[in-house]
Amino acid sequence: MLEIRKRKIITVTARDASLKRKVRHHLRTLGFSKSREGDLELDGDDKDIIRSVHGLQRNERLSASSDFLTRRGPSLLQHFASGREVDPATIRPVLQRIRTQTWQAELFRLASLTWSVPVSNGFGRRLRYLVWDAHNEKLIGLIAIGDPVFNLSVRDKLIGWDPQERAARLVNMMDAYVLGALPPYSALLGGKMVACLVRSREIYDEFARTYGTAVGIISGKEKNARLLAVTTASSMGRSSVYNRLKLDGVQYFSSIGYTRGWGHFHIPDSLFLELRDYLRSIGHRYADLHRFGQGPNWRLRTTRAALEALGFKDNLLRHGIQREVFLCNLAANATRILATGEGRPEISKLLRAREVAELALERWILPRSRRRPDYRSWTRDDLLPLLGSNHRIEQARRTS
Repeated sequence: MLEIRKRKIITVTARDASLKRKVRHHLRTLGFSKSREGDLELDGDDKDIIRSVHGLQRNERLSASSDFLTRRGPSLLQHFASGREVDPATIRPVLQRIRTQTWQAELFRLASLTWSVPVSNGFGRRLRYLVWDAHNEKLIGLIAIGDPVFNLSVRDKLIGWDPQERAARLVNMMDAYVLGALPPYSALLGGKMVACLVRSREIYDEFARTYGTAVGIISGKEKNARLLAVTTASSMGRSSVYNRLKLDGVQYFSSIGYTRGWGHFHIPDSLFLELRDYLRSIGHRYADLHRFGQGPNWRLRTTRAALEALGFKDNLLRHGIQREVFLCNLAANATRILATGEGRPEISKLLRAREVAELALERWILPRSRRRPDYRSWTRDDLLPLLGSNHRIEQARRTS
């Protein structure tokens, strides 16, 4: 019996050492080093490291989606436009909410796989949309909003929340975790138009219908939630898409500051799964605690618990890469209601998606099309390299 226990201790210790080496090697590969105090330091440009981290995660997602891309890619690609199919003067954006287990959900998945930054599945409450061009029935872009992170200092400071106020009123906010346009619309500054569509009457009303009478998981009380504001964060530090996002004198997104450079973004899915398996092997409760209502902080807590169990300090989660945070107020008095919990949302000037799109076309898309007509050279086949040069998609298309 004693011999069996010794072997078990040796095995666990060997696994600990192996996983610790893997974590250290991964961080060095990304360009991180450690200071004397044990903090992470960047050995290169922030954006180079961001690209490196996202490149690794993106390759993991493409590899995991290989069968899906081969099976569904050929038929779904027909919904993407070639440049010559786009007439900027007649673009008519239409929002379509996505339901699970539909071909629209599959199209969202395929389109998001072309993103240079891997797309999250979202947490808790979420609304996802395809943005279509009704003129040619091609896909313009994607919108997905979900539960915001609980701790976001620049947001909380702007509103003036203490912890209790935040817990009570965060239900009236969401975070745009997917927001952007696809080629060739992206070359026409379509990303700005898609971002502005977040501030539309359709999304405000859809949120009220879906979550307005939802009951809190912990409190058990009806929240009477209204979508007062939406946050989003740039993926590469400063943002060129959300800056100066104003239409007809109305600010659609405003910069409110930067994140503190703390989180798990530099821990890829494959390494996270190993850390989670390690917690499971030592019987830690976080390993299998994830369920609806726990939100995006679960992965952060799980990663921290695993690193601490391995003997690391939690400052390994302080990566130091700051991201610009933006706020979109759907109600004119959103900040006041969020701060005090009192008042009715002022939404009389909240435009419908069609009206927002018309303003965006005049402000950005038409001028861009005249200055940069090279968008017309884009073809939907140019998407294939963005999907990892998946030659099996092309083979399937030829045989279908």
